[in-house]
Formats: sequence, C-alpha cells, structure tokens
Amino acid sequence: MVRWHVGAPLRRLAVIALAMCLAAGASSLGAAAPSKDRVRLSEVVRSVFYAPQYVALELGFFADENLDIELSTAWGAHNGMAALISGSVDVGFFGPEATIYVYAQGAPDPAVGFAQLTQRDGSFFMARGSVDTFSWDDVRGRLIVGARKGGVPQMVLEWVLRQHGIEPFRDVGIITHLAFEAAAGAFQGGLGDYVAQFEPAMTSMERAGVGTIVASLGAEAGDVTYTVYHARRSYLEQNPGVIERFVRAIYRGQQWVHAHSSEEIAGVVAPFFPGMDFDILVTALERYRSIDAWTLTPAVSREGFAHLQEIMAAAGELPHPVPFDEVMTNTFAERVVNGEE
Repeated sequence: MVRWHVGAPLRRLAVIALAMCLAAGASSLGAAAPSKDRVRLSEVVRSVFYAPQYVALELGFFADENLDIELSTAWGAHNGMAALISGSVDVGFFGPEATIYVYAQGAPDPAVGFAQLTQRDGSFFMARGSVDTFSWDDVRGRLIVGARKGGVPQMVLEWVLRQHGIEPFRDVGIITHLAFEAAAGAFQGGLGDYVAQFEPAMTSMERAGVGTIVASLGAEAGDVTYTVYHARRSYLEQNPGVIERFVRAIYRGQQWVHAHSSEEIAGVVAPFFPGMDFDILVTALERYRSIDAWTLTPAVSREGFAHLQEIMAAAGELPHPVPFDEVMTNTFAERVVNGEE
C-alpha cells in the first residue's frame, strides 16, 4: 500500500490537481475522438456483387465519417424490408421492388431509397456440363433453377426469357421455391438443366466442371435500379446528417472501385469472404466489372427505376405504378456528389 507522507492541506491540493488533470484529459479525449453514430445496416445477401460497400467498410470510409456500422445479412429482400420496417435496423440494402410492395400496402412510415449501388442484375446464366455454343432457344422444354418468385432476380430472368420469345412456366420450367443460398448447391447436386445465380458461386461451379456460364442476365436486361440503400422516411427526416455521411462513405467506395483493378479490389474485400479462393474472387469481380454492374455515383436512376417497374409489370408483380419521388430521393446523393457540406 502506498502512503502519502504529506500534510492534510497538501493532500487536498494534490487531490484537486489530480481531479483537474483527469477532467482536462477527458475533455481533450472527448474533443479528439467523439462518440461515433451507430448505423445498423442490413444487406440483402453477402455477395461479391456489393464490392463497393465492402471497400468502404474495410478502408475506413465510414469511420472517417464518424459512423460505426453494425452489418448484418438478411438473406432476402423481404427479410431486409421486414427488419427495416420493424425498426430493428436503420438502413436496409435491397432491391426497390420491396419498397414498391410496401408503399402499395399503404405503410404509414414507408421505406425510401436514398443511394444506389448496382445498376445491373447480378445473375449469370449457367448450362449444365461443357457447352461450346449457346442459344436461348436451347432452354425450351428444359428446367431452370431460378430465384424467389416476386424478387428482382427472378423477374429479370423472366424478362430476358420473354425478350427471346420464351414464355416462362410454359415454354420452360422454372424452380422458384429454393432459398437464395441453396440454389447453387441444388444445381450442383443435379437439379435442373440451367441455373441463374450470382457470383462467386457461378465461377466456383464452372471451375468444378459443373457447368458453363453462357450469359449475363444483367447485360441482357440492361440498366435497372437494382440494389439501393433504404431507410424509413421518419429516420431520414430525423437523421439527415447521418444519412449524408453514410452516402459520402458509399460514394468514396464507388469511386475507389472504379479507379482500381479487380486484383486490388479483391485484396481489400477478401476478409468479407473467408475461405474463398483468391483467384475465384478476382474472376468474380472481373465479371461484374465487365457488365458495368456498379454505379459511379450513389444517385438513384429515374430511368432505371422506370425499367424496374416495366420488368415487374411483365412478371405480373407490380400492384400499380409508383412515382419515383414517392419512394426514392436523390437529395443526399446530390449534395455528396456536388461536394456540399
């Protein structure tokens, strides 16, 4: 035990001095490192398709904006929307089709999209076995392992088939009941003649000799407002500064991805895909670069949103047309891109 061999007045002075030093230190620390704003972010799935987001996380772009991101994976837009509307997350990252569905139901505090990350469907189309040539007519009378009915990947698949004169569920069978994460494994296990699925599952299956990637559904369908960050309208109104900083971090991620090679991107995002072969990761990223999957800025495309509703209507999944400004906003993206503070 340490004993102070000083008189009472000196002891009191020492205590006061120590308290002042501690208070000054705490004040200094508080000024240098203010507490970060926590944002609970739910991504629709974990996918290489969302590389700009992982770049922003890994390179500290969110931290630079004094944001602490709590990332979770919903495994489906319907799950992500449910989490957002319930208030269990602050930002939901998924396709705008979920936003359109909720708006059509008259939600009192609807989700509003405020930043776009992808502008093409991320699915590639694989034929079983080794294929030298492919025609869309080859799928007639066959069975495709598709995606969840009512989800954008499935609707885009149906759109592409119709563009080639093939009526889904009549001219070709499509399996739509499998969970997203189970579809590739089901195909690899022998189910179906074709599969529509995201990377890196497709590259992995191709290298394993399961099948041959014969088309990109994203390239076939064209630009569409595909994956967007959403928040409840009330959250946007109450936390505009947080949202603007969030968008700025995403924008930096988008810019970084467009300025670097697939190998460099892979080196940054690899921690989000533990156990994945680095060469497969690079190849998957390069496939997405080749179809211009990622937007250059976070601005939500009006044209892409209109095309999305066109695709939904063709699939019989559009309750009624929804005006862009009712469920999307570019207020934050425009401020960020224009460099406004």
